[in-house]
Amino acid sequence: MAIGCVSIDVYADRLKDITSIAGIRTNQLVGYGLVVGLDGTGDQSAFTMQSLKSMLSKLGVTIPPGVNPKSKNVAAVSLHSELRAFAKPGQRLDVTVSSIGSAKSLRGGTLLLSPLKGADGNIYAIAQGNVIVGGFGVSGNDGSSITVNVPSVGRVPNGATVERVVNTSFSNGKSLMLNLNTPDFTTANRVAESINKSFGTGTAFAMDGTSIKVVAPQNLSQRVAFVSVLENITVIPADAPAKVVINSRTGTIVIGKNVRISAAAITHGNLIVTITSKPQVSQPNEFSGGETVVLPGTDIDVTEEKSRMFLFDPGASLEEIVRAINQVGAAPGDLVAILEALKEAGALRANLVVI
Repeated sequence: MAIGCVSIDVYADRLKDITSIAGIRTNQLVGYGLVVGLDGTGDQSAFTMQSLKSMLSKLGVTIPPGVNPKSKNVAAVSLHSELRAFAKPGQRLDVTVSSIGSAKSLRGGTLLLSPLKGADGNIYAIAQGNVIVGGFGVSGNDGSSITVNVPSVGRVPNGATVERVVNTSFSNGKSLMLNLNTPDFTTANRVAESINKSFGTGTAFAMDGTSIKVVAPQNLSQRVAFVSVLENITVIPADAPAKVVINSRTGTIVIGKNVRISAAAITHGNLIVTITSKPQVSQPNEFSGGETVVLPGTDIDVTEEKSRMFLFDPGASLEEIVRAINQVGAAPGDLVAILEALKEAGALRANLVVI
């Protein structure tokens, strides 16, 4: 197995790519609704039928008490969306629709009028529209079935209309607060220096490893123009801390540029066990009255690969680490063990993160 390395060259980023303005963010919306028009793939849960009765009663249709509609073309769904910063009434949002009950598929369904609420319980958008599903499922009368992707989740593009504005702190106060997407004291200091170089000394100062306070015009139109210039200022971020990230499920390994290994020796070998089933047939003699019997048979072969040892000099570079591990030919699980052993021995000069 070969692994990759990350070697980052010096480059400059715009502030709009590495920071965000405090108070300007998206807001999560959630709701509940019914999807109708399904081709017999809905659910008949008690709460789904209760929701259907409630909806029909509001439309002037009364279902007698104790009568269950038993509709297979309706599904109860949860809704969620994101309300963008500065979104205004009348603008549209995408909505994700997920089945709550036992509905097999939402393909071909239509989401009925449903409110989307924020964490404060207020309604910020209204959703309705045709559900687009990327997956599908097919089943046969013999019980066989096949499913591609997840047909019980779909989307309604531009399916919600914004009804309420979320107030922000953008126009309040005499200053703005920039927050780094990746906290780093060196980067925060460089951001403050770059802003002061563009707008004058005293315009910005770093409060900690994440936040940079920037003095901004109080006039709203001037503040918008100020931020337009501010977010296009370029800064060279500090080097990322030495880190090794391992995804043990996929075998993906990423090693940062500044990872170093102190003096250490590594050896690695594989033990391969091959088990082959070879059944044998026992045939009775003629006229003996016996029966033909199949006897189990197994061949076991054990092969041990010759292990090789690699010696790292103090401060081994990233390229040397990658070259040595590729030569060892370690499998993902073995490589995780090697790196953890190096960390335990104090030879790995980096943070080891296993996800």
